Amino acid sequence: MLDEHAGVKGMTRELLPPSCIEGIVWPPAPSPRAATLLAMQFELEQSQWLPPADLRKRQFAQIAVLLRHAMASVPFHRERLAGLDPDRLDEAAWLRLPILERTDVQEHFEALKSSRLPPSHGRTLEYGSSGSSGRPIRVLGSEVTSFFWQVLSLRDHLWHRRDFAARHAAIRTKLERGRQAGWDLFAEVLPTGPMSLLGIHEDIDTQLDWLRAEAPSYLITHPSNLRALAKRSIEREIRLPELRETRTFGEMLRPDVRELCRQAWDVPVTDIYSAEEAGVIALQCPDYPHYHVQAENLLVEVLDPAGIPCRPGETGSIVVTTLHNFAMPLIRYRLRDFAVAGSACPCGRGLPVLERIVGRQRNMLVVPDGRRHWPSFPGELWVEACPAVRQFQLIQHTPERIEARVVVARAATKAEIEALRGMLIERFGYPFLIDFSFVDRIEPGPNCKYEDFVSHVAG
Repeated sequence: MLDEHAGVKGMTRELLPPSCIEGIVWPPAPSPRAATLLAMQFELEQSQWLPPADLRKRQFAQIAVLLRHAMASVPFHRERLAGLDPDRLDEAAWLRLPILERTDVQEHFEALKSSRLPPSHGRTLEYGSSGSSGRPIRVLGSEVTSFFWQVLSLRDHLWHRRDFAARHAAIRTKLERGRQAGWDLFAEVLPTGPMSLLGIHEDIDTQLDWLRAEAPSYLITHPSNLRALAKRSIEREIRLPELRETRTFGEMLRPDVRELCRQAWDVPVTDIYSAEEAGVIALQCPDYPHYHVQAENLLVEVLDPAGIPCRPGETGSIVVTTLHNFAMPLIRYRLRDFAVAGSACPCGRGLPVLERIVGRQRNMLVVPDGRRHWPSFPGELWVEACPAVRQFQLIQHTPERIEARVVVARAATKAEIEALRGMLIERFGYPFLIDFSFVDRIEPGPNCKYEDFVSHVAG
């Protein structure tokens, strides 16, 4: 239904927007909102092919406008950026600007608010994220930041050539079981099929039975929930023949999830890298498994511990600047996520590449000798050591001690516990003291997200 670039210019008659003028069927006259979204898609179709240097030049032109606004109307930035000339900002000067930390946003919320949001940006909106520590963060946006989230979500659909007439299903937080006529906010923009909705708090077997009854072509949910669904589907030998693609967001996508979805349903997984504070950060390339930074909406840096930009193949901390958030400008804001910087993509897009999202700071193992890394615990290793294992979670409480919370179908033998201990020490690369806690159920964390490793030491 779309051309090889999957852009607006590739739309066929079936994908034309509905007309808002009675009696005018063709050419359709889209509503003002639909027209604006489609016009932005046309702009993105052009900009994605720009050379990286041209993209960077345009980003810094937008940043100059943002900085002038922040220095004039945001007390926190007025003080922090005193003496800066936004019109003479180069790469070296940019790297000297201080990093905005999560604690800054938590402790200086009022001082980070703009006193003069431009009227054309619409209403001020509030977003929140609790993280794993339970200490919440509040961030303001506007109708403009919401608009760009919608624009980039539509770009994701177009990039991946989805069939807008098919049924879509969503299993996530803040939803109750139900159906709606169109895909989220896109029904006004393009004709779409129905949308089936289910809260992620439902039991996995209930979710699986619901999916079998709804028979969607597409499913979006959190990676940990998708992993549980795929595993349970394999165990119950349930196929979902209508399913064409699964989509994930909100958590780091573990490598084994893609393979589990192939085993369970023979479908691919397409991931979206996003954050409540910043919106859509990167979309998976339609031709390759790595991610394209959405450079039209954010400037994304991958920095080493010294604050130097990482070269391709190096892992660093993600720092973002939201180009269009004038309600609470986030300038060089550290997300506490880590990613591997990528090389130019063979697809030809000039958008920067993240090779993969490695993990969040809270998921980093801290070894007493100073080493830090993101551990991996393939499920098959647990089952090999103890076939009764059904679920697990590891929590690093101190530099020397780790709690292993395990759900088992039957009591584990002493030999199986020691086999698990040996497997974990080998994966950790250090002889931690491991305390086993056998529990009936491991509850998901904030926003119903499940993490198999959490460190209270990593910071």
